[in-house]
This record gives sequence, structure tokens and C-alpha cells, in this order.
Amino acid sequence: MKKYAYAWITLAFFAISFGLHWMFGWMSYVEEATQHGQTPTLGPWLTEMGRDTFENWQSEFLQLLWQVVGLAYFLYVGSPSSKENDDRLEAKIDALLELVGRERGIALIEEIDETHLRHGGHASIHQHPPYHAAGTLGRT
Repeated sequence: MKKYAYAWITLAFFAISFGLHWMFGWMSYVEEATQHGQTPTLGPWLTEMGRDTFENWQSEFLQLLWQVVGLAYFLYVGSPSSKENDDRLEAKIDALLELVGRERGIALIEEIDETHLRHGGHASIHQHPPYHAAGTLGRT
């Protein structure tokens, strides 16, 4: 539950705001119908609220969702800028490890490469990192 707390809080905010939107919409619809001497009925109100809800959904939520999720996704899967930065950073780290001592540096790089997959500049863990209790790299 804690792992997805942000999603649960967002879902709660969405559900509460959605419920309040429809509740206040019904109250406004009843008041307007009463002022015009009409009896409020569910059918026309559902049509009006559905239209208003989807209009708001399209103009606000989908736009924000696309900007945040869409841009984050495309940046992650390999836009030229994110890929270039990862590759450059990895090359710098490889060079620094080799400065430790060429043979030991190459051995460290090989150990890291065994535990992390490299795909076009992105490294992802495919097994537990090989750290000893002392915090040094090595076989576990």
C-alpha cells in the first residue's frame, strides 16, 4: 500500500472531486429547473453532466496526463538528449574506474556489466547488485 501511496492519494482526490462535481451539478440543475417551474428529471441532467465532465476531462486532465506521462515516457525510452547524456556519463565513469588501475578498473566495469544490462545508453538491473557487506563490489 505504501509503495503506491501517490497513486492511491491521486485516485482519492479524483473520486472525491468527481463525486462533488456531480453532486453540485445535480443541486444546480434542481435549482435551475425549479426556478423555471419544471420538474428536474434524471435523463437531461445525466446528458448535461456527461457533456460537461468529458469536456473538462479532455481540456484539462488528458492534456496534463499527456504532457507529464507522455513526455516522461518518451524521454525515458530514448530521446536523443536522454540517451546521449547516459552514454556520456557511462563513458566518464568507465574512464574513472580505469584510472583506479587499468586491470582493476576493467574488472570492475565487467562486473558491473554482468549485473546491469546496457541498452543504448540505459542500464537496468537484471540481478541483485554484487555488493558485499563492506560495500565493495565483488561476487556474492
